Amino acid sequence: MSEEHLERRRRQILDAARACFIRKGFHETSMQDIFAEADLSAGAVYRYFKSKTEIVEAIASEAISMLGVTLHEIVAEDPPPPPDQALERVTTKLVEIGESYLGSFMLAPQAWSLAMHDSDYRNYVQGIMRPVRELWTSYAEHLRDTGMLPADTDPQAVSKTLLALLPGFIIQRVILGDVSPETLRDGLHALTHSSAASTRPS
Repeated sequence: MSEEHLERRRRQILDAARACFIRKGFHETSMQDIFAEADLSAGAVYRYFKSKTEIVEAIASEAISMLGVTLHEIVAEDPPPPPDQALERVTTKLVEIGESYLGSFMLAPQAWSLAMHDSDYRNYVQGIMRPVRELWTSYAEHLRDTGMLPADTDPQAVSKTLLALLPGFIIQRVILGDVSPETLRDGLHALTHSSAASTRPS
């Protein structure tokens, strides 16, 4: 079979799995559900993925790769965009991934829950989260080196803070439905400029 055929079949399985996960959740979805949704035999699916967890990992990897492109672009810019604009761009990409490619932000909280209970999957998630945080660290170092942050700034503290905002954005988007990338941009802009104003000599 051609590489194109193999990729189409792989995509067919992932799309079917996403539909099942959105409808029933990770824990309630069985491999049999995925076989039925994909209209494929067990052998056809297992040729590509040995378990449900491997399917979850593939979905997560694709989403993180797409997000990583945006982060790499932000890190490479000179001068770097200010934090409020950087966060707006990253969350805009999250919306694009969550609402078009993945079909629903509902998958992200389910994946985090799975990582709480499955040590192998947790190790996998740690492996894909750390490079994302390292990109935020590089961005923070760039801000510091260009004078946009104080010289004594701890880039790792900044990166951990920026990364922490993303799950909160997703949760609010899923449950409350009233937050947008522009919301986070405006909120962070107000916080950072308020902090700068409070330290400005009178």
